[in-house]
Amino acid sequence: MRDAENHARVNGSSHGLVHLSPALVGRAHPAPRAPNRAVASHEQEGAVPGSSDLLGSGFGDLIGTSAVMQSVYRTARTVAPAKASILVTGETGTGKGRLVRAIHDSSPRAGRPFVSVQTSGLVESLLESELFGHERGAFTDADRRRIGRFEQAEGGTLFLDEVGEMPLSVQVKLLNFLQERTFERVGGNESISADVRLVAATHRSLDVEVEQGRFREDLYYRLSVVRVEMPPLRERGDDIEQLATVFLNRFAGESNKPITGFTNRALAVLRVHSWPGNVRELENAIERAVVLCEGTRVDAHDLSLERLRPRNIATLADLERDAIISTLAAVNSSARAAEILGVSLRTVQYRIKKYGLTGKRFIRQ
Repeated sequence: MRDAENHARVNGSSHGLVHLSPALVGRAHPAPRAPNRAVASHEQEGAVPGSSDLLGSGFGDLIGTSAVMQSVYRTARTVAPAKASILVTGETGTGKGRLVRAIHDSSPRAGRPFVSVQTSGLVESLLESELFGHERGAFTDADRRRIGRFEQAEGGTLFLDEVGEMPLSVQVKLLNFLQERTFERVGGNESISADVRLVAATHRSLDVEVEQGRFREDLYYRLSVVRVEMPPLRERGDDIEQLATVFLNRFAGESNKPITGFTNRALAVLRVHSWPGNVRELENAIERAVVLCEGTRVDAHDLSLERLRPRNIATLADLERDAIISTLAAVNSSARAAEILGVSLRTVQYRIKKYGLTGKRFIRQ
């Protein structure tokens, strides 16, 4: 067993749509919408309930009662006891890392190491050494043996954040581990086995990365035995105000400021903002608002969000979805739509599933 100092803390925040291997989980039924007790009424403007009112329907330290979040929680609880690899996808700032940590903490491996590696922050040679370790003399300045993250995570969970950034050469070694459950340190020839559950996350579309030759297709399938997609904050409805309330309570307490809630103007701004940075952006906005607030309630000008893009302006994802819908409706054929749009049939079929466009008028190949 490796020492607890090898645990790595994950930072992140929030979630969404779920893709499961049929062998692991049956068809999920929609969760009933929980009452939103965090939202201030217009009769009592901006009143903030206690944080304990908001924590009863989440998973780990995740907060949110929206239907998409309840779907994520159900999936996470179902797959936590399994050994299968998990791929968590979603935009930056949605809380992929927090979900991964919550899954680990709810699994039989909870008492064992949780090791996190940010794969996008290291050059190829350093990443390989970081993951698999190296032997003395493996390269210049390698004056001693180094134990890599796989060995540090023995018996626990290894979280590979932003796995879509991983160089192809390192992808080969990762694939070999997933197939054989063994690896070799850099500069060594000893085959080392490791009992590690692998969980990966990315904000990239890995099917596009595969199509462009930047990510191995066989590794993609090995990593995504279970796939969970975290929804962007703009699709989480009343969760925005719940999260804002929790952040307000925290930052007001840390600052010793008697702030009791939000004005109706502030709540309106929170509802219409598009949140391109998702929960991370919301957290930063509330922290800034607490610092700037001079009264007992945060007002719209304290949030400093008016200059940013409102929700009713289309995102690239919106434009992509509209283009696929209109093309499919016009030609009634996935293959023909792929040809017109200049993408592969596989990409169109994936988008049909992603955007819930399955239907009789779209089934002809």
